[in-house]
This record gives sequence, C-alpha cells and structure tokens, in this order.
Amino acid sequence: MSKKSYIKLEFDKIREMLSLLCVIEPNKKKALLIEPFSDAEELNFSLNEVNDACSLILKRGNPPFYSVQDVLAHIKRLDISAVFNTRELLDIGKLLKTTRLLKDYASEDRELSSYFDSLVVLRGLEEEISTKIISEDEIADNASIKLYAIRKKINATHNKIKEVLNKYITSTTYQKYLQDPVVTMRGDRFVLPVKIEHKGEIAGIVHDTSSSGSTVFIEPMQVVEINNSLKEMFLEEEKEIERILFDITSHCGLNREQILNNYNIVCDLDFIFSKAKLSVSMKGTKPVINERGYINLKKARHPLIDKTKVVPIDVILGGQYDSLIVTGPNTGGKTVSLKTVGLLCLMGASGLMIPAGDKSEISLFSHIFADIGDEQSIAQSLSTFSSHMVNIVDIINNVEYNSLILFDELGAGTDPVEGASLAIGIIESLRQKGAKIMATTHYSELKLYALSTKGVINASCEFDVETLRPTYKLIIGTPGKSNAFSISKRLGLPDEILDKAKEQLNEENIKFEDVLSEIEKTRIALKKERELANKFKLESEELKRKLTDEKQKSEEKYIKIIDDANREAKEILEEAKEEAASLIKELRNLRKEESQREFDKKTTKANERISKKIKEANSKIITSKNKQVKAVNPKTLLKGTSVKLIDLDQSATVIELPDKDGNLVVMAGILKIRTNVSNLCIDESEQKKETTYTTFKKAELKNKTITSEIDIRGATVADGVMDAEKYIDDAVMLKLEKVSIIHGKGTGVLRSAIHAMLKKHPNIKSFRLGLFGEGEDGVTIVELK
Repeated sequence: MSKKSYIKLEFDKIREMLSLLCVIEPNKKKALLIEPFSDAEELNFSLNEVNDACSLILKRGNPPFYSVQDVLAHIKRLDISAVFNTRELLDIGKLLKTTRLLKDYASEDRELSSYFDSLVVLRGLEEEISTKIISEDEIADNASIKLYAIRKKINATHNKIKEVLNKYITSTTYQKYLQDPVVTMRGDRFVLPVKIEHKGEIAGIVHDTSSSGSTVFIEPMQVVEINNSLKEMFLEEEKEIERILFDITSHCGLNREQILNNYNIVCDLDFIFSKAKLSVSMKGTKPVINERGYINLKKARHPLIDKTKVVPIDVILGGQYDSLIVTGPNTGGKTVSLKTVGLLCLMGASGLMIPAGDKSEISLFSHIFADIGDEQSIAQSLSTFSSHMVNIVDIINNVEYNSLILFDELGAGTDPVEGASLAIGIIESLRQKGAKIMATTHYSELKLYALSTKGVINASCEFDVETLRPTYKLIIGTPGKSNAFSISKRLGLPDEILDKAKEQLNEENIKFEDVLSEIEKTRIALKKERELANKFKLESEELKRKLTDEKQKSEEKYIKIIDDANREAKEILEEAKEEAASLIKELRNLRKEESQREFDKKTTKANERISKKIKEANSKIITSKNKQVKAVNPKTLLKGTSVKLIDLDQSATVIELPDKDGNLVVMAGILKIRTNVSNLCIDESEQKKETTYTTFKKAELKNKTITSEIDIRGATVADGVMDAEKYIDDAVMLKLEKVSIIHGKGTGVLRSAIHAMLKKHPNIKSFRLGLFGEGEDGVTIVELK
C-alpha cells in the first residue's frame, strides 16, 4: 500500500483515534501501524471478532481493562530468578484482577468465547499481592507475623526515644539551651536543635550544624543506644520485606505460564475491543469483503466530519463500471466523496468497522493510490501541475491489477484542452491494467468521455438550483455542472461581469450546459415524485397492516367467545347426562316400590329437569359464522336418518319425523331432543360410514342400505326373531358397530325371545336394555363384533 495515500486519505488520524482507545501500551503502538490485510480469510476472521466485541459492548458495556501494564519484561526476569519489586508485583496484580473481571464480564455470552474461556483466574495470587502490597512504597504490616512484630517494636522504640527527648524539651533546665522546643531528624537519628553557645550543656553526639552556624543538632547520650537498636530493627524490617517479596515472586514463578497466557489474551482482547469501541463511537457496521474490485457503499459517512453535519453518500464501482467520473461545483463535496471511498476501503481492509449502512461491500484491493490536494513544492521548484504529474507517474509505475486509484481534479493546473486529453489518456491506460478509478474533474470533455465510453460512468455532487447551494449528495449516472456563474452571483459578483463572461462561451458549451441543467431539474422532480410515492406506499402498507391486525384481533375475540360459550354448554350437557344416569337408576328402584301412577309422575319431573338443562345449554351455544354446513331437505328424512345438530355440534338420529312446522324429535346419545329442521345438517361423518352391500336374488344384483335400528313391535315371536336375526346379519355385512332392536315393553315375551337369539348369535359382542332416553326396557342395544 502507498504510505502517502494513508496521509492523503487521513487514515493516520483513524490510527491515532484507535491508539487512544487502547489500554495496554504495546497496543497503542500497534494501533499506529495497522494496515490492510493481504488475506481475505484472515480479514473476515478479524472483522467477525470485532463484530462480536461490538455486540458485547452493546449488551454489557465496555469491558473492565484495569490499567494493565506491559508485564513481558517482568516475566522474563522470572527466567533469571530475579525478585520482583513492589511496582512489578503491583503490575502483575493488576493483570490478575483484569483477568478475573474479564472472565466475569463474558461469563454468560458466547461471543469471543475462545479468548474468555482460555483466561485462567489466579485468585489466590491476586489476593496475596493486593493484601500484602499497599503501594510501591509500602508493605502491609500484616504481610507476615514477623513483620508485624518488628514494626510493633519499632513503634515502641520510637515512642521511647520521643519520651526521653520530650523531657529535655519540657525541662526548665534545658529549655534555655534549645533553639526550638522540637525533636527533629538528622539522617536516621533523632536529635535536638541546641544553640551553638550552649552545645556543651547537653552531652551527646553532634550530627549536624545549621547553615547559619547558630544551631547544632545533638543526639543526647541517653538516646544513642536506643537509636542504635532502632537502626538494627530497620535492617531487620528490610530483610523481612525482601523475604516477603521473594515469596510472592516465587508464587508468580510457579504460575509463570498462566500469567504469560493471560497477558497475551488480555492484549488481544484490548486490541479487539479498541476497534469495537471505535466502531460504536462512529456507528460502524461490518463490511462485506470481496476480492473482485467491487465497491457498494450505502449511506457512507466520512468518520472525521461532525456527525451532525456529515452527508451520507451511496457509491457503486467495479460492477458494470470500472471508472467513476465525478463532476460538480467547487465546495460541492467531490473531494470529500473521494476521500470517503478511499478511507472506508482502507478501514475495512484493516479490520475496522466502517461508518456505512448494513451490507455495504468493499474489495480487498492490492493497492490504494490517492492523488488529492495541492502538492505544490517550493523546495523542489515544482508547480501544482508538475507535482501532481510526479504522483501520477509514480502511480502508473506501481499500479497492479485490482488497484483502487483516486484522482482529485485530474488534469488540472494546465491548459484545459490538453489537461482533459491527458486525463482521458491516463484513465484509459490505468483501465487496461485492471485498476478501478474514481476521479473528480471540471472538464466537460471528461463528461462526454464517460457518456460515450463503456465501463465509465458519470456521477455528480448534487446542487440545489433553487437555493444555489450544494447538498453534498453524490448522484451516480448524471454528470454535474460547475455552476460557476450561479455560485459567483450568490457570492456577490456583479451582473455585468457575469453577462460579459457568458458572452465568451461558445454556443456548443452553452447547449451542453443547458442540457445538463434540464437533466438535473428533471432528476430532482422525479426524485421528489418518487419520495412522495414511497411515502404514500408506506402509509398504505401501514394502514393495511393495522386493518389486518384489527381484523385478526376481532376474529380471535369472536372465536374465543364461541369457544367459551360452547365449552360452558358442553359442561352443562355433561352435568345433564350424569344427572340423567342417576335419575334412571333412582327411577328403576322406585318402579319396583311404587305405583305406576307415582312412577309416571316422577318420570315427568325428571324429564322436565333434564329438558331445562338442555335448554340452558342451547342458550349458551354460539355457532361459528364461518362454518359451512349442508342443509337437510325435510322430505328426505326417515326414521333412523343420521343428522347433526348445528347448535350442539353433535350427531343424532331422527326418531320422529318433522311436522308441518318442521319440528321433529332426534336421539343424541341418551337424550331425546325436540328441535327444528333448520337446526339440522347432514352428518358427514356418518355418511362416510354408510356402506352399501349387494345381494343376489333371482340372478339380479340389488343394492340396499339399512339404518342403525329395527322396529319389530307388533310382530309374532317367530317373525320378530327372524326379522331381527336377518337384520343382525345385514348389519354385520355392512360392518356396523352398534344397532338398536325396538321390541316394545308389553308382556316381555318378545324381548326374552330376542335376548335368547342374541346369546347364541356368533357375531354379538354384547347387548343391554336401553337407558333413560334410549327407550328403556322397550329397546335392546346390541354391540356387534
């Protein structure tokens, strides 16, 4: 990569921003040297790590890097059995604390788990350092029992010395000999300030004299011995401190590999999270990386421009077009657009998130070259044009396939005709070498070149023709006007000068600029119409969504009402069935004990109670409006026809045909229910069960169907048994599971004969008398095999 391009595109400033976010010193230096990756796989791996770190910051906040210092030199000293000083041990302690805090920080997340899981918490060593070493200059009294005892003796000796010396200070005899009534220190000895003329009045050792010579500092003989013993105690304290530091260093040595491993991981995490913090600060996103020279930046923002003022741009280069010619007025944003593309490509290729929309795409270019800004060199006596040309020659000599080249005002600084021709020649030469080019220009010749050349496209920095101000938006596909006259007029240039200047333009130039002006006006009008259409579309979609939501909520509410009502009705019906069964049992017992009249009376009351329950259930039931049913034709109904009760959603069998008003009686389970034909529908489930069978009689095949019951009341015993037996055989052939034989109550002779036949029949599984509502003793319910 061209190092000059880093400066021209201000990548050095991004490096400095990253460096300030690093905690560990080596990472600060590393950040100042980052550059694009050479391998796309490694780049994507790095970008994924930074993206994971961004996710963690948004969930957990910034990670706890606790003032970690570079401890590599400390760890190397362990290899030569050196003893750590207090500062080195405090650095190790900070590393161990950071390790523990980082482990806790990501304990519930899987992002960057390979790093966090590899950290080893050394809580014992961390606590030993933090409790024994208070600062670089102080070891805790309780660092060892011996140190505590030594310091206790030192304090006692201090007090003893002060006590002796205080006697001199407070004594009326010695006060007049002292320069000041204080105890002071000279070296490591306690002394008294004595007036020079009275130095012989206090016996002791002179340790110092004041600069004026009027005071001597004397250590009285009474404290010389005590001071000597205090000095020995200090030596003993120092020796014990050295032993404590040796012990802690030895413990560090035992954990050397874990400490080194933790340091390396913490360094890696610090660098990854520094990139993530930079991304969060500029609302960056992870770019899609390709190696085919394709750029698709969506809402890209220059990271060094104030967030409240920067204008996002969309740029596509490298697909159908390998060259982008950007035109428009000065101060219109051409150079900023150029720098934005180059800087974001450098950032993304270096493993940084870019301030652009999601799914923005950049290429891992082999080189990124930039010729931007005024390169006039006084020292080399080069003009602006010559200086630019030196750069361009250098670019041409070093360009490779899949390079990105950014030119600002290509061909400027010389004769416009020659400059435009030279610019076209340079672009064509670089295109043939496989480079991708983005160039800004004022030359109309380059606009025409872009319009007529395949693979080259115009772009312009939008200019508001109404306010005469640039909007700084980049428009792909439309050449721009310089708007020199409009800008000059806005800045105050007199009209007469502008009129004379316009007279100098040839007719061809005027027509070309007028066409561009009309194109721009049309484009702005279409843009406004499109924005208005999009607004209406969004409003329409939102209204549709709200209506759909309301409809769904209403339907859900309606279904819930139906379900609740039907559930309550079914509960009532279940209660009715249970009550009916109980009443049948009770009534049978009563029948044996009471008269027929009394029995009928109680039966009537029981029926009334059951009917009341059924009416209550019917009043609760709601039928879904959406349910499609097949209506029943009253003329087709026969006794035994299977139907379904719409309100109860329950199968039933017709036992009394409808009257003129359509009212009829059906049997639903054990319950007889009076209802209307309008409440009936065809029972689809029963229809499917119906089976036709064929018999041969007199060489003719006849189809016939049967119902689920046979009525043999009034028949003789012989005929009734014969008819019932034949009916059973037919039912078996039709694979019916359950049938009813209505034989009536009477004397019970027919019933007994039927039961005798059923006991011997091989296809009978079981049989019983009917329950209340099924016909009781007048009906036998038969279950077939």
